[in-house]
Amino acid sequence: MSQQTLVSVESLATQLGEGRLRLIDCRFDLRDSGAGRRGFIAAHLPGAIYADLDTDLSDLNIEGRGRHPLPSASTFSETVSRWGLHPDDPLVVYDSSDGSMAARLWWMLSLFGHQKVAVLDGGIQAWVKAGGRTESGWPPAPEPSLYRGRFNVRRIASTAVVAARMATQGGALIDARAPERFRGEIEPIDRVAGHIPGAVNRPYVANLRADGRFKPAAVLREEFDELLGDTPPEETLLMCGSGVTACHHALAMQHAGLSGARVYAGSWSEWISDAARPVARS
Repeated sequence: MSQQTLVSVESLATQLGEGRLRLIDCRFDLRDSGAGRRGFIAAHLPGAIYADLDTDLSDLNIEGRGRHPLPSASTFSETVSRWGLHPDDPLVVYDSSDGSMAARLWWMLSLFGHQKVAVLDGGIQAWVKAGGRTESGWPPAPEPSLYRGRFNVRRIASTAVVAARMATQGGALIDARAPERFRGEIEPIDRVAGHIPGAVNRPYVANLRADGRFKPAAVLREEFDELLGDTPPEETLLMCGSGVTACHHALAMQHAGLSGARVYAGSWSEWISDAARPVARS
């Protein structure tokens, strides 16, 4: 597998069973943390393992870093070793449909330097619609590996970096949340509504076509170029509510040939952990 951003269901169907290709199911519902695991047990792609946003892709023991704190490199190394992964394994990660959860794992693995990882465009919904085979039940635990990696910290933005960007008004800060949350009209998850002053809003769903698959790379390139203006990708910061759907923008930008953007891992839920930080509503 040569893809490093997206893989179609048609392409994946031809690759199943080849070499060391591994599949990882990332389905998760912020309103019902057990829904993804139940969905996995009911039906998942053949040979897939399950990655839980709360327990595998976050470290909820870390305080002050938002609702889904990024785990340490050593903790994530233990997780991918438990999954039996190796640095040269080709990986396809997927979720229900739009890639909003799978993009988080794609980003984390990319930070680790994993070269062969792609998101299934359209997720399991597109796979089933195309007649793809599924399995049910919980699979046996894979044979553990010894995977040691470290995050590329240059691709992670801290609160200090975001605050400095806000103060200088340089570069771009793109918020992936829904418009009504960004404007502060509603806030169904976090305790404070609004956005970081100076941020601009591009909901992550703007990266998708009506059928839930990603827009063509050329279209994404045109849209992000218009949004960024003179700001180079590497000077762009991406955020959302807790550092999950911001990764969707990172994936879309890389697919469009605009690599190097940094994700504010703690995002809005970390920003509002200090009441002294400014909040905008409009």
